[in-house]
Formats: sequence, C-alpha cells, structure tokens
Amino acid sequence: MSFELVFLFFAGFFGGVLNSIAGGGSFITFPALIFVGIPPIMANASNTFASCAGYMSGTYAFRKEISAHKDQLPLIITISLIGGILGAWLLLKTPEVLFREAIPWLLLFASVLFIFGGKINATLKKMAANHQHASSIGGLLLIIILLGVATYGGFFNAGLGIITLSYLALAGHTNINTMNGLKLLVSSTVSLIAIAVFIFNDLIAWYEGTIVLCGTLAGGYIAAHVSRQLPQEKVRYFVIIASIITTLYFFFDSYAN
Repeated sequence: MSFELVFLFFAGFFGGVLNSIAGGGSFITFPALIFVGIPPIMANASNTFASCAGYMSGTYAFRKEISAHKDQLPLIITISLIGGILGAWLLLKTPEVLFREAIPWLLLFASVLFIFGGKINATLKKMAANHQHASSIGGLLLIIILLGVATYGGFFNAGLGIITLSYLALAGHTNINTMNGLKLLVSSTVSLIAIAVFIFNDLIAWYEGTIVLCGTLAGGYIAAHVSRQLPQEKVRYFVIIASIITTLYFFFDSYAN
C-alpha cells in the first residue's frame, strides 16, 4: 500500500470529519492533493469532485426541510447551475501560474469567512429581519449575490458553504436546518455542473480524487455517529489553526522567492 494512497485517504477522512462537525474540510484535502504532485488547477477540480458526494448525501438528509421551500427551488437551482458553469469556465481560462498566485488569497478569503462567518451571518440576519418586505430591486440583488456565490463555488470550492450560509441569512432565512439543507443543495448543484465541465476538459485526477472521496465518505459517516461526543468548539479551533497554517504556507510558497 503506497504512501500516497494512505496519505490521501486519511486527508479525505479528516476532511470528511471536519465537514460533518465544523466545516473547512477543504483546508485539508485541497493542499493534500497539491502535496502529492497534482497541479493546482487539477487539484482544485479534483477536490470539487471529492467533496460532491458529501454535499449530495447531506442534501438528501435535509430533503424535508428543502421541500418546504419548493417554490424557490427552480430559481435557486437555475442560478446555481449558471454560476457553477461560469466559475468552472473562469477556472479553465485562468493560467496555471496566475491560479497558483491566487491560491493564498482565495484561502485567506475562505479562512476569514470561516473564522468570522458566525458574526457575519448574525449581522445579516438582523438586516434581513429589518427588511422583510424587500423591494423588487432587493430581490434582483439577491439573485446577483447568489450568482456570485455559485460562480465562486465553481471556481474555488473551499469556503462555498460558509458563503452560501451568508447569502441565505441575507435572504431572510433563520431556521438553521433549512439553511443547511439549502446550502447543501446549492453546493451540490454548483459542484455537479462544475464537475461536468472539468470532466469534459479532462481536469480531474481520478485516482487521487477517488481516494480522497472514499476517505471523505468514511470520515463523514463516522463523524455522524460520534459528533455528539466531540467538543465542536475545539474542533472549530483546530480548523481555524489549520486554515491559518495552510494559508501562511501558500503565501510563503508563492511569494518567498
């Protein structure tokens, strides 16, 4: 059994555990794919592929909460599909060197969202509560924001869930189960269409991506059974530390020379 197989499986395993408990699994899985020699853009596409199964299983788990908003689903899915295609297309058009330089900034953005996401969502919920009767301009603005969220997800998967929660808070949602369900629906839709674009352009490292995917599913399954015994706040602190270290490493790697 090769080191690469074991390394990627456990990276996926811990990523799956983190995603189930606190989020932020891509801070483990994306760098792991780069570490074994996958080019950055292909590593990003493969990470999207590896993460998608978890999004889909989570979406199914929240199907009752999602179905309660079935009148909104056609618009949400359509915008997510358009944004996912647009983001994946932008990734294809981005030179490898430029994307490598953008990685630390994208990770920094995702890290800030992860660290301050709770406060951001709380602020947005207050704003939404004060503006429940949004104008048509407000509705159009929400569509544009969702398109931006989906485009980001198609381009760079890390942090997508946190950004989506912020959008849902701004849209006036307050039930956390509904928000998690819709978040996973958006993430699944964006990832599936982006993966289709990546497959068409031969951008997925199937062997490495599948190993990470298996690890992610195993980690997510186990975490679902032991999450009540784990101190979630401490797990969150671990993700924050991991995200900061990972971001600093990529800044050093990109700009030290």
